[in-house]
Amino acid sequence: MSAPRTLPADDSRDVESFATVLSEELPGHWTIQYHQHARHEEQFTHAENVWDLNEVAAALAEYALGSDAHLVRDDGMSLYVTVHPRHEEEFLVAAIAPAGVVPEAYAGVREPDGIAVPADAERAARAVTADLLPRYDIALAQVRHNAMNPPQPGPGAQQEQVVMTWLEDGSLAAVTTTRPSAEVLLAEGFVWESTAKAYVLGGDDTRAQAHAVRAAGARLARLGIATVLRAAARPSAETTLPTPQPGARTTARTR
Repeated sequence: MSAPRTLPADDSRDVESFATVLSEELPGHWTIQYHQHARHEEQFTHAENVWDLNEVAAALAEYALGSDAHLVRDDGMSLYVTVHPRHEEEFLVAAIAPAGVVPEAYAGVREPDGIAVPADAERAARAVTADLLPRYDIALAQVRHNAMNPPQPGPGAQQEQVVMTWLEDGSLAAVTTTRPSAEVLLAEGFVWESTAKAYVLGGDDTRAQAHAVRAAGARLARLGIATVLRAAARPSAETTLPTPQPGARTTARTR
């Protein structure tokens, strides 16, 4: 696996200070949890529930960001804050998905993807309040409604979901129980590995990996299939997955 890209040595942005001021400018009362990453793997642990398959997910996959902060509001809403690795005058702010919710509740719910904000915390707060928070509120309401009103599957029906888990070598293992989602994964470059009992996307090219994750997530969402990103152990060997048919992998990517 290639090493993640690093920030410039002279990058002086202070995530903790920015997050502190940002929390004071946002509506409501927020507490701050700051994390300095002693090891690159800690980045994925703290970003485990970041609710984004776009710009923030790409930054997490491609770069060693060094630190992050979680802003937690009294009502449980949480935001993830880190530096923008490609723009030295910006930070990234993303929603954090609620803990303890079954993956099925995310089916058909569009991710409230994060946004890039200026290093001026007052301007950043206005952008978060006007753009990210309303979309976050809508997504939370949809997920909570789905969790409280789960569909009643018929005999033999399966819930549609894809769980993507970061492995220690930087690759991504996707577990699914349905044929349509398996076909999407194969089309976006995931390869079935029988030893892992998962569809695995290599981490040698982090830029390509991030692109594939975003593309797969978007296509799955259009099918009403939930995508969950996790930083955890390898998928269970007992999980039963659809066996890929010979020739099922597709190189063409539909957009």
